[in-house]
Amino acid sequence: MKLLAAALVASAALLVVPAVAMAHPLGNFTTNQYAEVVASGDRLYVVTVLDLAEIPTFQAKAERQRLGEGAYAAALAARVLGGLELRIDGDARPFKQLERNLTFPRGAASLRTTRLELVLDAGPLRDGRRAAVVLENNAFASRIGWKEIVVRAERGAAVVRSAAPTASVSERLRSYPQDLLQSPLDVTSAVVRLEGSSQAGIAPTLSSSSAMSARDGGTGAGGFASLIEEQDLSTGFVLLALLLALFWGAAHALTPGHGKAIVAAYLVGAKGRPRDALALGGIVTVTHTIGVFALGIATLALSEFIVPEDLYPWMNLVSALLVVVVGVAVLRQRVSSALASSREKRHHHHHHDDGQHHRHHHRHDHASMTPEEHARAHLPSEGTGWRGLLAVGISGGLLPCPTALVVLLAAISLHRVAFGLVLIVAFSVGLAAVVSGIGLLAIGARSTFSRVSFEGGLVRALPAVSALLVFGIGVTMTVRALPGIL
Repeated sequence: MKLLAAALVASAALLVVPAVAMAHPLGNFTTNQYAEVVASGDRLYVVTVLDLAEIPTFQAKAERQRLGEGAYAAALAARVLGGLELRIDGDARPFKQLERNLTFPRGAASLRTTRLELVLDAGPLRDGRRAAVVLENNAFASRIGWKEIVVRAERGAAVVRSAAPTASVSERLRSYPQDLLQSPLDVTSAVVRLEGSSQAGIAPTLSSSSAMSARDGGTGAGGFASLIEEQDLSTGFVLLALLLALFWGAAHALTPGHGKAIVAAYLVGAKGRPRDALALGGIVTVTHTIGVFALGIATLALSEFIVPEDLYPWMNLVSALLVVVVGVAVLRQRVSSALASSREKRHHHHHHDDGQHHRHHHRHDHASMTPEEHARAHLPSEGTGWRGLLAVGISGGLLPCPTALVVLLAAISLHRVAFGLVLIVAFSVGLAAVVSGIGLLAIGARSTFSRVSFEGGLVRALPAVSALLVFGIGVTMTVRALPGIL
């Protein structure tokens, strides 16, 4: 009965969430920040919120255990304050910490996230006098994530001029708007004019720890990452989990990326065979699995030196350059084949001055061939070559899915490394199956077109056009990857 319930829940999740679900809406790598400037009567306050997703929280686990929760909260608050600067009429204002709240809401696959809230006193505001206020937030500047600033007034104070909103669109990093997830806010400064009042200021209050812990049940893991959490690892559930991991890997492959267009264009351009498409799937599986484990090792062993999300731009660039190299190689092969075909045709139609055909001194076994078939018989042998297959496969599987990394880290945390490994392999196989399937469809389409007689050379030019497409995609990927590392 328990297995049946787990199957129903997992199947429902598969139908509702076709893509791999992530507990943190902005991704498992993110460091998200919020700052709220509050003019309250005759005083100025700042509320800050720091939201660390699963992976940076996991990386800080050793430091948290070494320092203890209280000292760790103080150290984290010091990092936030070290990057926060407030100036009023050009003069820097020091902050006095009034309240601090550190919680660890539950995230994906039983991993925790981190939420640090601070209330800061920034000093007095004069009654009836307008002040130019500048807030800059440079904390965690190198980390990716949501960055938001809000400015509001209460108890008689007023916001005279401000480009910043008066209310948070993310509810202080509790609920991120769906329409902004692909282009999150990146606001790190605000310049405003505020006016104080004669009323005594009242400091803002923070959410209680119990209220923040309510997030545990509301944003827990879904989809692939939830499989590692199951307590009863019976044989039936493990088999079901592997099947679901295959499905989620396939669903993830259907999202943008993973070189589907590249695989199709490459196999058409290089005149690949069905076995080449299957080989590509195997290479993608191995590459993606190794990539997840390599990134996991970097996350665990090199957390003081390497930030995992900093590796992704470099992986993107390597993947793009591999595609460029493959495109050049296939294009060169197509040009060589075209030149060889042209030479063979000229040889076949060569005449002596007396109008007689040149006599060959060797016997052809294909004397009954048409001129086109005769020309093709003398072309260099076609084939993708293992180097090309390896490059395309590595390019397609080089970027590991962040959720697969979360599953690995959770498996280590829960002492279920073997189960985590087979889940990741199954996920990678599902991803690779889609890539291979698209390759097989491309090969089948090319074969169908090659059997149909068309006027002109459109079909004959298809491999060369596909090779050019691979090269063009690689160049585009390279151009897009460069800003991430510059």
